[in-house]
Amino acid sequence: MTLPRDRSRTDAPGRAEEEPGTTTGEAAGPCGTGATGQDAGQIEARTADGAAHPGTDADAGDVAQRGGGRSAEEDTGLGGDVSALSGPAAAVDRIIARGEAHVWWWRCPERVDPADLALLGTEEFRRALGMLAERDAAEFVRTRAGARRALGELLGISPATARLGHRRCPGCGADDHGPPLLVHPPLPLAISLSRTAGWGVFVVGAGLAVGVDAEALRPVRETLFAGSVLTAAERRHLDAMAPGPARHAAFHRVWTRKEAVVKAVGVGLVGTELDQLETHPDRDGPLRVTHHGIGGPTEWTVEDLRLTDHLAVALARAAGPAARGPVHLHPPTGP
Repeated sequence: MTLPRDRSRTDAPGRAEEEPGTTTGEAAGPCGTGATGQDAGQIEARTADGAAHPGTDADAGDVAQRGGGRSAEEDTGLGGDVSALSGPAAAVDRIIARGEAHVWWWRCPERVDPADLALLGTEEFRRALGMLAERDAAEFVRTRAGARRALGELLGISPATARLGHRRCPGCGADDHGPPLLVHPPLPLAISLSRTAGWGVFVVGAGLAVGVDAEALRPVRETLFAGSVLTAAERRHLDAMAPGPARHAAFHRVWTRKEAVVKAVGVGLVGTELDQLETHPDRDGPLRVTHHGIGGPTEWTVEDLRLTDHLAVALARAAGPAARGPVHLHPPTGP
């Protein structure tokens, strides 16, 4: 993901040019269903492959929810039959019963790793080929491959058999785009991905929706502290802090909390009044955050994750049983 600078410019569709050092999110689809892609100055509207599309943000809402979108039957040819998936199904039963979430993160290479590329599906392969910068392609490819390896570890399956698709767009109802979905094995798990400045993060959780957002810790522009993406309480909290790294880190915490929620909701930043999305930065969490959407308010349990000193990361889960279980961290094991 990348950060906004001027909320007044966020309604204009089209892709904003990224400045050196900005970051890119793991995307969903158009119509406001993705999470963000704000470069320095603009919430950019783009689809999962980074192409311009009115009304969206990059970084998917990533809800792995059956019903709508491409079905497991269509994508796997298994007819939705999980009778041969007793091992994965047992793991899912455990995750759901305990309300668990599992989080993996990793460093991304600067060049595409052929071993990563071999795990991608045809559509993902084409998206990677369409990226102009190899570093961006390498981040995308590693994150998608890393998600499959994580699923293999969690479910006891071969990473090569895990397939990611997308569900129906929650913004416009179209079937040809939408937040990422675990297509195979056809199991009721929620997933979310994020990538930023050479890092990738992947979450699997119980419930119908989960959202994760990561932001590389770095100085932010002073104009952001007075921007209209903040609530009045958030602005007062940040204004009371002395200039410096702690204040920048506090802004990143606010921002990742907002993004995690809108990704879980599935409507993106363009579909959210950010100055009404209160993240309670004075509280350490887990905390309750209310998202006011077209269909009415929804409640989310949000917590900050300490994965590395280089990142601010927030996780959003639907308030209730799915957010009461433990969060299991799976540190990187490779180089």
